Amino acid sequence: MEGVSEQQQSDPRAGQAPSPAVPAGPETAGPADAPVTPVLTAKQAKRANATVIGMLISTGLTLALVLGAVMLNPAPQGKRPGADVAAIAAEAEDIAGYAPLAPELPEGWSANYARWNNGSTDGVAHWEVGWLSPTEEFIRMSQTSQANPTWVAQMAEQAAPAGERTAGGHTWELRDGTDGDAHLIGEFDGTTVILSGAADLAEFDVLAGAVAADLDDAGQPAP
Repeated sequence: MEGVSEQQQSDPRAGQAPSPAVPAGPETAGPADAPVTPVLTAKQAKRANATVIGMLISTGLTLALVLGAVMLNPAPQGKRPGADVAAIAAEAEDIAGYAPLAPELPEGWSANYARWNNGSTDGVAHWEVGWLSPTEEFIRMSQTSQANPTWVAQMAEQAAPAGERTAGGHTWELRDGTDGDAHLIGEFDGTTVILSGAADLAEFDVLAGAVAADLDDAGQPAP
């Protein structure tokens, strides 16, 4: 129509910058965004299992070694009380038929056993005591009234004669073993006494002297 000017309506969004893109939410995430779970091949799984088993075996062996060391090396429990040689000797006297030795020794000596051996192994019944010297060396004392050369050689571990030694005023035969042990053999009236061990001869002399004194007190002097 005349007189009416034509006005064009403008788009209100015209001239505005485009809206930024909105990132997709979790619900719109694609497959590429899903967590990946590793899959082992049969060979890889076998290798992994072998590694775990090897570690378990190694740990078990280590624990076994530690426990073994502890059992072999127990904590010290103090010095054990020694055997009452005199009391045990008194009990054995009726069986022995003679007075079993119970020598009195200086402080530092102790007996870890004292017993009557009925001879079931070597055929000769005898009295025996295991002595520990002050230096913790062991000396076995054996006494019998039924000695024979075979038994003496056996108790002296087949050691070769090495001369004589005087202790306590009496003469003893000395035999030296190839393993370093020494053996003193005394022939007393009615009994034979053998001392065997790895102690120094000076400690043998102490024990031999005490044995001789005990035999003298019992009326069994050496020839």
